[in-house]
Order: sequence, then structure tokens, then C-alpha cells
Amino acid sequence: MDTSLKGTLHKRGLRMTPQRQLVLDAVRELGHATPEQVCTRVQATAPAVNITTVYRTLDLLEDLGVVRHAHLGHGAPTYSEHQHRHLHLVCHDCGRVDEAPAELLSDVASRTRAELGFHLDSTHVALSGTCADCSGASSTTAGGGTAGTTAGGGTISTIETSTTDQNDDAASASPEAVKGDR
Repeated sequence: MDTSLKGTLHKRGLRMTPQRQLVLDAVRELGHATPEQVCTRVQATAPAVNITTVYRTLDLLEDLGVVRHAHLGHGAPTYSEHQHRHLHLVCHDCGRVDEAPAELLSDVASRTRAELGFHLDSTHVALSGTCADCSGASSTTAGGGTAGTTAGGGTISTIETSTTDQNDDAASASPEAVKGDR
């Protein structure tokens, strides 16, 4: 049982329930997951838990700062643990979602803060475009991912984390952190 979550809930006059723990465990296990994927994982252990309970629990966990969501295009948001910090690169052609370090947008974040007074949360960003494979400009890296080139000439290694088919189990693998060569 997550004792820090239990303490946070208790401070707000709420209690830790088995369903809340199962939802949190599912998000942690899946890495990135839609509410439907979380529900499927939870129902493997507790078949009586329904999608409404999962949505309510995800909302509560986000309010508590335990999980965060991102919109990776059309459809349901994906949830991950709050400290899972990166931005998403979504391919228009194949639907692949790659991860990139949030620091890639540090210049944009600095400019929006200095010029507009706006503090950018680059970990809540999905950038749409065409992946290296679909654009025909891919090269394979030693780690088995693809490599892309940044505007500044650096290389970004990426890993495939999910597809547009939100019911696919591709997102069930826990993604590893991706580091750019800067």
C-alpha cells in the first residue's frame, strides 16, 4: 500500500481504498495509459471495478499531484505518474508516440516566461508531426530506437511507447527515460 498516498488522502478527509490503490498500481505498471487501459488492468484483479470508478480515481489522483495526463491527439488522455517528465512526439502518419526530454523546449519556455509571463509546462505537451520512419529519414540507433536530429544539430533517441489504437497493449510496457544528446 502506498503510505504517502494514504497520508495525503487522510489529510483531505478521505480514505485509502483498494480501488484507489489498484488504479495507482495500474498507472505505474503501464507507464502511459488511457482510462480504458487502466480499467482493463484493474479489472484483471477486481472485476467489479467499473470505468466510472477509474475516471473518478484518476481525477482525484491528479488533483493530489500523484498522476498527470496528456492529450496525445484525438481520443482519451493518457495518464502517467506525476514525476514521469517528458514531452511526446506524435506521428500523424503511423500514430507512433515517442518520448523526448522536456528540456528540448527550454528555449521556448524561457521566451514565453520572459516575453509573455507564461510558465510553460513542457511535460504536458504533445507535438504533432511526422516520425523519422514515415518521413524516410530514419537511422537506427544502438538501442533499437530511431534517431532524429534537432534544429540545433543534436540527436534525440526515442522509443516507441504506444500507437493510436488505444486498446493495443503496446502502451503496457513501462517506458524508459529517454535522454537527448545536447
